[in-house]
Amino acid sequence: MLMERERTFEQLHGQYQQKVLNFIRRRISSEETAQELTADVFRIAWQKYSEIPETSLPWLLSVARNVIGNAYQARQRAQELQERLIEAERAKARNGLDPQPRGRAEALNLLRDKEREILILAYWDDLSIRDIAIVLGCSESAASVRLYRARKAFAYALSRGNKTQGEH
Repeated sequence: MLMERERTFEQLHGQYQQKVLNFIRRRISSEETAQELTADVFRIAWQKYSEIPETSLPWLLSVARNVIGNAYQARQRAQELQERLIEAERAKARNGLDPQPRGRAEALNLLRDKEREILILAYWDDLSIRDIAIVLGCSESAASVRLYRARKAFAYALSRGNKTQGEH
């Protein structure tokens, strides 16, 4: 049964992967993001294998559309967070509380989407590693490693921004 499912899914993937990728590419400017979202579509297809109708391309494109919408919402939340951070840091600067306004928000903006997302989940949404792993669809150890790497990238971006600000 499982081998038959795997074989059928491989056929589905082989037949429609390029069409789904092209569908996403027309809506997403980043090739890396388009590849990731395509993989997400087929992950969902694997998870909901029994729900895939006989005419599977429209179903896959519908899933792709939803995945793209989720990606846009995540990006919008990240932008809103950045705007809030910038405004909070401006307020601190106006009150003389922060000698380097915009530093953290600018550093966050320099990160890759995945790094920014996990930091937002951990610090803005205040999720535990277990919950982050569930949101990201990975193991707790993978989530811990990703968070560690994102923290390092953020620290590097922050130090880079502070050096640049000090030069002015």
